[in-house]
Amino acid sequence: MNKIKALFICSVFSGVAFAQDTEQEVPDTQIEPKEVVVEEVAIEPVKDSVTFKRIKLDGIAAVVGDYVILESDIEKTLIDLKSQGASTEDITRCSLLGKLMEDRLYAHQAVQDSILVSDDEVNATGDRQLQSLVQQIGSMDKVLKYYKKEDEASFREELFKINKLRMLSEKMQGSIVSEIEITPEEVRQFFNKIPKEERPVFGAEMEIAQIVKSPKPSEEEIQKVIDRLNEIKADVDDNDASFSVKAILYSQDPGSKSKGGFYSITKETGFDKTFKDVAFSLQEGEVSEPFETQFGYHIIFIEKIRGQELDLRHILIQPEISDDALLEAKTELDSIRAKINEGKFTFAEAALNFSDEKETKFDGGLLRNPTNFDSRFELTKMDPSLYNQVRDLKDNEVSYPIREDDPRGGPPKYKLLKVTNRYDEHVADFAKDYIKIQKLALTEKQFEAIKEWMDDHIEDTYISVNDSKKDCDFTNNWVKE
Repeated sequence: MNKIKALFICSVFSGVAFAQDTEQEVPDTQIEPKEVVVEEVAIEPVKDSVTFKRIKLDGIAAVVGDYVILESDIEKTLIDLKSQGASTEDITRCSLLGKLMEDRLYAHQAVQDSILVSDDEVNATGDRQLQSLVQQIGSMDKVLKYYKKEDEASFREELFKINKLRMLSEKMQGSIVSEIEITPEEVRQFFNKIPKEERPVFGAEMEIAQIVKSPKPSEEEIQKVIDRLNEIKADVDDNDASFSVKAILYSQDPGSKSKGGFYSITKETGFDKTFKDVAFSLQEGEVSEPFETQFGYHIIFIEKIRGQELDLRHILIQPEISDDALLEAKTELDSIRAKINEGKFTFAEAALNFSDEKETKFDGGLLRNPTNFDSRFELTKMDPSLYNQVRDLKDNEVSYPIREDDPRGGPPKYKLLKVTNRYDEHVADFAKDYIKIQKLALTEKQFEAIKEWMDDHIEDTYISVNDSKKDCDFTNNWVKE
């Protein structure tokens, strides 16, 4: 069952991946159960009479509260997993049905508990997914053809139903575990009850620190960029020039240039705070004044306001960094490296006093793993570019200055790297691996809470399983005795 849960993280309920075999419409499980669909089909006449045989086209596999699961839902989910390259060798239709029933129980109880998801929020999610699909496949027509949809409206309707169910389910699960905490004593007990021969093995890891120098543009270059953005703004405001065309021609943002600078964002979108503050201060159809972020200088055009979501276009232009400024940053790091090697100060002291990166300088330059914010990086899961920069460094060795270009569109920078600690592959140790063990213990406690919640609400909720599925070996007690 754990394999099923892992696979479903990236399954149909992501709302992006859909089965290409979509001849059967997705049932509207947001409202009420559908009846079994049958069709009368004539067979050969016998003695001048016509006999009709009732053929089941799509049957109900199960009902959970107000939600129906059709046989076709199970088939579509299986097709989705296969289309994403997931191994389905050990996945049965019974286990898929059990997972679909879990999701609908969460969604059903969310509505009962008034844990609601607004239609605007669901539609905004669908809009982002469609934009992503169009970007990947090329056009809306190609997207509709790929997913065998007659028109955009029907595709949006299907997206809405899938996303509504998924978002209700996620909110309900989140509410179940949101207040669960774990004490150090519980962590210790969790670890001690694991037999020594069954304790997890953690892969080789390392801790990495860096000192960063970010070359600065001259005031003259900055003013050139601001003047250029003001010219573009004036042309759009006064001459009705196309902002989209201007973005394609002049923007230096690799993520949106080809789309005419287009982004759809909410206040929760992980964009630069200044960028979002400016965007949400504008009216529909308004172009901002030039403003600065960590990536350079921007202007924003608000194309459409939909509740708490904005459709916008922006143009990013970076002041040119002169070769002299780049050389100066590299030379400064060479000097810092020499003084560290001479013992005039430690790497951590140099990071605090000389690094331009605020996120790391106050912690000795220590990098944080973006997946869990721990200081350790498991070698087999490290970003390949970072691994290539540190793999040949010996203990206590400081790298030569490394130039790094920002893939998000920011200016280039130079950095020194050092491996501050190494951890060989080893069996879990309570003292050394406390954070990892704590996470495992918390996960188990959350799982137990969800299992208890599931048992209680299965008992209290109307659930019906088709006779043909009652012999399934479900993890949960869906077939009530």
